[in-house]
Amino acid sequence: MKILSIQSAVAFGHVGNSAAVFPLQRIGVEVLPVYTVNFSNHTGYGAWRGPMIAPDDVREVITGIEERGVFGQIDAVLSGYQGGEGIGDVIIDAVARVKSANPNAVYACDPVMGNAKSGCFVAPAIPVLLRERVVPVADIITPNQFELGFLTDTEPDTLESTLASVDLAHAMGPRTVLVTSVERPDREEGTIEMLAADGKGAWLVQTPHLPMKANGSGDVTAALFTAHYVETGSARIALERTASSVYDLLKATLESGERELQLVEAQEFYANPQMQFTARQVR
Repeated sequence: MKILSIQSAVAFGHVGNSAAVFPLQRIGVEVLPVYTVNFSNHTGYGAWRGPMIAPDDVREVITGIEERGVFGQIDAVLSGYQGGEGIGDVIIDAVARVKSANPNAVYACDPVMGNAKSGCFVAPAIPVLLRERVVPVADIITPNQFELGFLTDTEPDTLESTLASVDLAHAMGPRTVLVTSVERPDREEGTIEMLAADGKGAWLVQTPHLPMKANGSGDVTAALFTAHYVETGSARIALERTASSVYDLLKATLESGERELQLVEAQEFYANPQMQFTARQVR
């Protein structure tokens, strides 16, 4: 499998491509990483150095890859945090060119905007760009519950309302939706859930809720789910594998006492997921 991953990069820590590439490689995926920023560290520290890469420069890198004749071999295009408005157009164009070379290729978009606790943390134009132009051309999207609500102009909280919002997201274009954090009031205390839905059904997986916030965990989740889904064609299997790997990654990070994801230390959890969580079909 080959994945073209258009995301940010940091030298210290693990977000964007610096979170997604290694887990994908560890499960046997050939990754072609294209960087949209090249920062010293993620912006959550409040200070960072390094350039945001101009959209034209990102486009040039993608064109260079195309000139090597590999677009026909790419199985998926993956995108995450979009720092500026121009990157969206570059990604949309890249997706069209990859699909022209390989009609079976899919586009997986992680529509990064924010979360329920902090609200939107991207430039004001980005959520509108994602909703109106990027998400409609995606095959797979991986929003959290807050982002799903923005995309569909709803306020999902219960399982039923979340499923209804997923249906609206399907109607926008994506055939597969992974909701990376379902926080419904009637769930078992001390747990958190993920929901995956496609044309074959919808599945919910529940894991213990770990008392931590780890930048980059969503990037790992989107990457692993995309690869497992493309490989198996099963939302349930992709969901169970991803939940297993990401939970153990977060648990290892929490136990280490470190702020950054223990991405390398947890590598066996990607290659050999323990499959300790079972997804139940909810539709």
